[in-house]
Amino acid sequence: MARSIALVVASALALASCAKEEPAAPEPAASSAAPVSNIPPLDATNIVSIASGSPDHTTLVAALQAADYVTSVAASGPLTVFAPTNAAFEALPAGALDDLLKPENADALRNVLKYHVTTSSLGAASLQNGQVLGMANGGKTTIARDGDALSINGAKVVASIPASNGMVHVIDAVLLPPSK
Repeated sequence: MARSIALVVASALALASCAKEEPAAPEPAASSAAPVSNIPPLDATNIVSIASGSPDHTTLVAALQAADYVTSVAASGPLTVFAPTNAAFEALPAGALDDLLKPENADALRNVLKYHVTTSSLGAASLQNGQVLGMANGGKTTIARDGDALSINGAKVVASIPASNGMVHVIDAVLLPPSK
C-alpha cells in the first residue's frame, strides 16, 4: 500500500505541451475544477494552487487532502515537488491508490507523498546526472540526465513550473519509496 501514489505535494500542472522549459505558472481554474474545501486562500502561484488549477493533477490534490498536507505544502517553502499526473496514478496496480486514500492508511500515504518532495527550489538546469536528492520522508532519489531529458528514479520529467514557494517538476510515474 505504501507503494502507490505520488507525491506530492502539490504538483502542478501538466502542461499541455509537456515542454522541457520552465513556463510561467498557469492561472488556477476558477470554476472548471471541483471545489477544494481545505485549500488555504494563499497566492495563486504556490504549489497547491497550481496543482488545484490543473485538470491533470486532481488525484494529487485529492491525495494531499487525504493526507492533510494541503496547508503545509501551500504555505511552506522553498520546496521542489515531483508531481505525478493523473495518468501516473492510474498506472499503479489496481486498488493501490484507493487503499492509500483510506483514512486508516494516512501514514503510508504521507510517506509516499513526502517521497516526492525535497527542500529548496531546484530548477531543471540545476539537476545533474547521478545527483542524489534527500527526500522529505528521509529516503533518497537519483536524478538521470541525458542532454535535455531529465528523470528521477526512472520517472520522466515532462514539465517544470516555477511556483512562489518552490518548483514543480511534472512526472509521468509515481515514485514509490523503497521498502524498509
